[in-house]
Order: sequence, then structure tokens, then C-alpha cells
Amino acid sequence: QVQLVESGGGLVQAGDSLRLSCAASGRTFSDYTLGWFRQAPGKEREFVASITGRAGVLLYADPVKGRFTISRDNAKNTGYLQMNGLKPEDTAVYYCALQIPGSSRFDYWGQGTQVTVSS
Repeated sequence: QVQLVESGGGLVQAGDSLRLSCAASGRTFSDYTLGWFRQAPGKEREFVASITGRAGVLLYADPVKGRFTISRDNAKNTGYLQMNGLKPEDTAVYYCALQIPGSSRFDYWGQGTQVTVSS
């Protein structure tokens, strides 16, 4: 079983930056695709970014392209989401998740970390 723990959320002003971290247990972190998702109040959870396990192929949602950067350190079993130029519409609970190779969905989820951006 894999466990994920997010950290790094907080209250910031528009234009500020935050870096979220996602610490994973288990020995096969490097095989999994890492994803970040977010859910704002009253809205459905939405995809933010992902990075594959070894090849490091990146994918971003349009609203965060050019502002957010996803990365991972497989030696530390940790993933990151660097968020620059934050906007009030980025306010949400941010979740990290892992996708097992060959799976059609993200299989493991963290508990989430709150990001609040004031105008």
C-alpha cells in the first residue's frame, strides 16, 4: 500500500509563490506517474499537472501552463508542484496522486493541502 502526504499549502497574496510537496511511502515510487489535482469550493476536482515515472513526460492543464512546474525526486520518493504567479482562482485544496503503470486512473491519493490566494 502506498501512502501520500502533501505539505506546503498556505495563505498567500496574488502574485506570490508556493511549493507543494508530496511525500510517498513504498519502494516503487519511480515507476508511477505523479499527478496533482485541485478542488475549489463548489467545484469538481480538476487535473493540474502530471509527470511520468522515469521518462519524466510532463502534462499541464491550460490554466496553469507557464506558471506551475511539476517535478519529482525519485531518490527521495517526493514530488513537487512549484506554483508561481498565484491568482485568486487558484484557491483550492490540492491533492497529489499516483498512477500505477497500465492503470487507467490514479490509484493512490493524498489527503490534500489547502492553498488560499487573496486578491
